[in-house]
Amino acid sequence: MEHFYDDEDDCTCGTSHEQVDKARRRLLAGAAGVVAAGTAGLAGGAALAASDEARAKYADPEKPGLPQVDMEIEKGRTALVVTDPQVDFLSEKGVTWGVVGESVTEQGTVDNIERLFIAAKAAKMPVFISPHYYYPHDHKWQFEGTLEKTMHSIGMFDRPGPLSLEGFDGSGADWMPQYKKYIEDGETIICSPHKVYSPAQNDLNLQLRKRGIDKVILAGMSANLCTQAHLYELLELGFEVAVVRDATAGAKVPEGDGYLAAIINFRMVANGLWWTDDAVERIARSA
Repeated sequence: MEHFYDDEDDCTCGTSHEQVDKARRRLLAGAAGVVAAGTAGLAGGAALAASDEARAKYADPEKPGLPQVDMEIEKGRTALVVTDPQVDFLSEKGVTWGVVGESVTEQGTVDNIERLFIAAKAAKMPVFISPHYYYPHDHKWQFEGTLEKTMHSIGMFDRPGPLSLEGFDGSGADWMPQYKKYIEDGETIICSPHKVYSPAQNDLNLQLRKRGIDKVILAGMSANLCTQAHLYELLELGFEVAVVRDATAGAKVPEGDGYLAAIINFRMVANGLWWTDDAVERIARSA
């Protein structure tokens, strides 16, 4: 994987570029046996839609064993929430591409998120971004979970500080380039960063409530981490949540398929589980 940050960039977090690059290589090596076949052909171009193979592989059971529920979009009460639409998760240049790239490509995640942005903007539906940033003080935590440790060691989502955008443009913490015109349109609500996985430590709940929102269409990265944690937190706070299943993706590592783990849980707890095609149509009808 190419080095994505300029050599002169310094996050002031005490982690050198050499340490970050070594950590990236360790991460990729640990997952190589799982993703090698799927990532071999990823460099050719952007994903367009969930592949037939992926739809079949992650299809819902023909005979569900649980009650089937759904969510209705209500104008003025429903918003699109996108978690971590950032380079480090969704670009071939991002630090996690070696483990999430196969799933992102299978699901057509990059383009599906953009389709949701387009649909929501056309319908004048409020759009909220819950981003993930790490500042130098976050690298001084005294304990971490497995993936927190991994994210910190590879310099994921690093920024020089909460009051600075120095080095942000084009970095791993930046938005995917094709999303900028939607996110930076002066209308999208960009929340304060969440720090682990859920929005428990940012202002997403406050921003939604202050807009009278109690229904959420949820998309973004990554499926079994931040997206799933946002789902759980929002449900606990009394929101109704539908997840867009092919507008997210997950890591495939020796420990397992993160996307599959998330889909199983989405089926069990979400108020709706939609394909992007369905979500876009529903949003258009609600306008």
